[in-house]
Amino acid sequence: MNQFFKTLKNIWSIKDLRERILFTLGLLFIFVLGTNVVLPGVDPNVLKEYLDSGGGGGLLGLINAFTGGAFNKAAIFALGIMPYISASIIIQLLGFAVPYFQRLQKHEGEAGRKKLNQITRLLTVAICLVQGGGYLTYLKSVPGAISSQVPMGVFWLSNIIILTSGTIFAMWLGEKITDKGVGNGVSLLITVGIVISLPVAFLAEFQFRLEGSGLFLFIIEIALLFLVVLATVLLVQGVRKIPIQFAKRMVGRGQSMVPTSGARDYIPVKVNAAGVMPIIFAQALMFLPATIGQYFAADNPDFATSGFMREIMDPFSVTSSIFAFFLVVLFTYVYTALLVNPQQYAEYLKRQNAFIPGIKPGKNTADFIDAVTTRITLPGSIFLGLITILPAFAVMMGVNQAFALFFGGTSLLIIVGVILDTLQQIESHLLMRKYDGLVKSGRLKGRSGMQGIGAPM
Repeated sequence: MNQFFKTLKNIWSIKDLRERILFTLGLLFIFVLGTNVVLPGVDPNVLKEYLDSGGGGGLLGLINAFTGGAFNKAAIFALGIMPYISASIIIQLLGFAVPYFQRLQKHEGEAGRKKLNQITRLLTVAICLVQGGGYLTYLKSVPGAISSQVPMGVFWLSNIIILTSGTIFAMWLGEKITDKGVGNGVSLLITVGIVISLPVAFLAEFQFRLEGSGLFLFIIEIALLFLVVLATVLLVQGVRKIPIQFAKRMVGRGQSMVPTSGARDYIPVKVNAAGVMPIIFAQALMFLPATIGQYFAADNPDFATSGFMREIMDPFSVTSSIFAFFLVVLFTYVYTALLVNPQQYAEYLKRQNAFIPGIKPGKNTADFIDAVTTRITLPGSIFLGLITILPAFAVMMGVNQAFALFFGGTSLLIIVGVILDTLQQIESHLLMRKYDGLVKSGRLKGRSGMQGIGAPM
């Protein structure tokens, strides 16, 4: 504990790092304030009564968790930063399939990156306009939520502009945090939006257990949550190290080894190379039944409330969990195949005059790396699928839905990944000034400790 407080003192003593942290906290505070500014023409009290009566559960509650509660409050940040994330995902996928975007990503350097950023921003605006219209339609479906004194044309036009501007402003905040703060700004905004609801959910679960089954079960829940967090850290940090060896070369009259990175020469292949993307894709696909149900509900009200539709639209049901598990496993393989290119590894090794011991260069090396990636992706995808459906198991065990979201799924993976990345940046500042980091070794293993040729790939 003394070492921890000493590290905090070291952080505060570094002027540049202190200013970056305060700048980051200030912009995050502005984002939190924006999640409480209600759209004009909306009655927040009526909306709150509707949500308290059970109208905002299921998938809508999941969306609300990623916007820091702004979705349920009809705030100016109700769409959050997710339209920008969606646009970034689309552009990234186009980079794998469309030659024009491939050229911008790989061959045009800084100019290509700036053009991709511009296209992403324009696509973000388009997504905001579509999602903003859908969100206002949802508000209109809530009886009495929209003031009758406001003309509908003015309400729609003004609030779509406000919602779009809110997302663009949140995107700007994220970019400023990345440039002048600490950590990835967009990721931190998502994390803050998720963490905002944690204290309320924690207190609600504590009060429920205290009044019902007792404090002992609450302590068990916290212990299980701690174990799940540890397991998630292992999944995020886990790598399979493929050893490599550099060939000898003649220098003068003797022989010397090609300079390497030291004793740790390996290709780090991550157990979860796809990150949180498979869960995001799976959840986006799971949103489709809800959309389809809304279209059919107008002609057939019983369709949306039928047994199968009700199960598939409930993220905590058994049916929904089974579908989500298999979708996550499938998307993990697909996204890993897009990200990890064994042929590039083989070519890079050949250019560096390096090889994997016992494996011939060229096609054999690519096949070996592909086989290793496939083998470690199987347990990684299953583990990721289990983390995805852990909130459903928590609800089945009696945990309230708001607190159960932190037992797994996208929320937990994002929080763990972003915190580890932010700590790594803080420790980099400390290590540059010869201070110990936030962990005893002074380095977060598996992230800043990655050396060898895997890092630049």
